[in-house]
Amino acid sequence: MASEKPGKTGTADVETRVLTKKEYEKELERLQTELVRMQEWVVYHKKRVMVIFEGRDTAGKGGTIKRILERLNARYAHVVALGTPSEREKTQWYFQRYIAQLPSGGEIALFDRSWYNRAGVEKVMGFCTPEQHEEFMRQCPVIERGLIRDGLILVKYWLSLSDDEQERRFQARIKNPEKRWKLSPMDLYARERWVDYAEAKDEMFAYTDTKESPWYVVDADDKKSARLNVISHFLSLIPYEDVPHEKIELPPRQERSYARPPIDSQNWIPRRFEVG
Repeated sequence: MASEKPGKTGTADVETRVLTKKEYEKELERLQTELVRMQEWVVYHKKRVMVIFEGRDTAGKGGTIKRILERLNARYAHVVALGTPSEREKTQWYFQRYIAQLPSGGEIALFDRSWYNRAGVEKVMGFCTPEQHEEFMRQCPVIERGLIRDGLILVKYWLSLSDDEQERRFQARIKNPEKRWKLSPMDLYARERWVDYAEAKDEMFAYTDTKESPWYVVDADDKKSARLNVISHFLSLIPYEDVPHEKIELPPRQERSYARPPIDSQNWIPRRFEVG
């Protein structure tokens, strides 16, 4: 059985369960099943759900998003991870290319970074002017409030990472060829601007951590714990319930004379593996 200890957040009515690896996998499977139930409710009622993931480099945003999407119907759930804006997009209203990615009825959109780039990397790296940054801070809460009033379910997560753990993950990426691609020159430069980013994040929270659209902070020092905590919390915010399902009956298979083409007439891939 999982052991119990007081929650790290200090919340009196929260108990933290310490799980073994096997228990983690079982709980993840249970939560992913609940995510499927939640998605069915979203699709059935044509709800629009947008989840924003922000945080330091290596905080585990991508891994958390992957676990959320793993068992969902890809027709109605997708990740949004926009790259550097084009020259044309740079001339648009800042929010324009993000607004185009908002979910329609029955959809869940998970943003791996978002319009909050302007409050973080763009401010710290000088990719926007002080006036543009100030205007973003004024507009953002108003836009989010309007979207929520229009029926959008908006959830914002900040994955918080300690200095030591980020350093460990940076070193692990450098040494692992499978993860080295995740380190961009921008990530390395951002590491030199740690305090600047921290101050930018604090200012961002001061403007955009509102009653209507709060930031939820996640202790992300342990990736597996963070994934379970995010999914569990996310599910608690969505008032989903079981939806009616039509009974499925398989129709009889068509019966007609048919002969498969010879095996050697098609290009079969080499059968290098056999799982017993």
